Amino acid sequence: MAVGVLALQGSFNEHIAALKRVGVKGVEIRKPEQLQMVNALIIPGGESTSMAKLAEYHNLFPALREFVKIGKPVWGTCAGLIFLADKATGQKIGGQELVGGLNCTVHRNFFGSQLQSFETEISIPEIAAKEGGPPSFRGVFIRAPGILEVGPEVQVLAEVPAPPEKYAKFDSDVESLEDNAGSEKKVIVAVKQGNLLATAFHPELTQDTRWHSYFLKMVNEPNKEEASSSTSLSSEDPPKYDLPVYQQG
Repeated sequence: MAVGVLALQGSFNEHIAALKRVGVKGVEIRKPEQLQMVNALIIPGGESTSMAKLAEYHNLFPALREFVKIGKPVWGTCAGLIFLADKATGQKIGGQELVGGLNCTVHRNFFGSQLQSFETEISIPEIAAKEGGPPSFRGVFIRAPGILEVGPEVQVLAEVPAPPEKYAKFDSDVESLEDNAGSEKKVIVAVKQGNLLATAFHPELTQDTRWHSYFLKMVNEPNKEEASSSTSLSSEDPPKYDLPVYQQG
């Protein structure tokens, strides 16, 4: 099995290192034809506008859209989530081109600037049920987007409390920030739709590889009839959590 990692800008090296820790080869992708060599693709975090300009320069958007359309698994983290969204708000003047396919509306810098980056524990019942381990995950949010709306076919995997100043600003635009009587509002930060996975945070910057393992299990799910052309994860290579990548100062 070979998993591509879009290597235009951002944390692609960290994703490749995480894939190596779970026994899978990560392949740097910079040209459209390279997508033909991989079973799945990760679009990493980074500066989404810069990544979009580089993807446009290399004529990657048609190939990326086709990759999504034919059902190959694609995971977008942070900026990668913005790439996969059908609609993005809060963009810079002129906007940016999107790959699309994920039926959701994303706000580009929902949680604020670089100075407002943070870490928090996230409840991950679906991931814990499939991959084991603790029921929470340490999410690293760096200039992170937030998912404001999702379609009915989108499975919500994780939410975090929405800062009051944020949901007050967006309430007039969207109605899906969860608002139960007597409880705090929450914003969606991880979703799955068919062959697409998206997280607003950076699992590749932690020791915990469960999100990568979860994604890898998606590789054979959409096209089981093609399983003979790809290699399943070996039971002899369980996920390891012994390589710290990100530590809070």
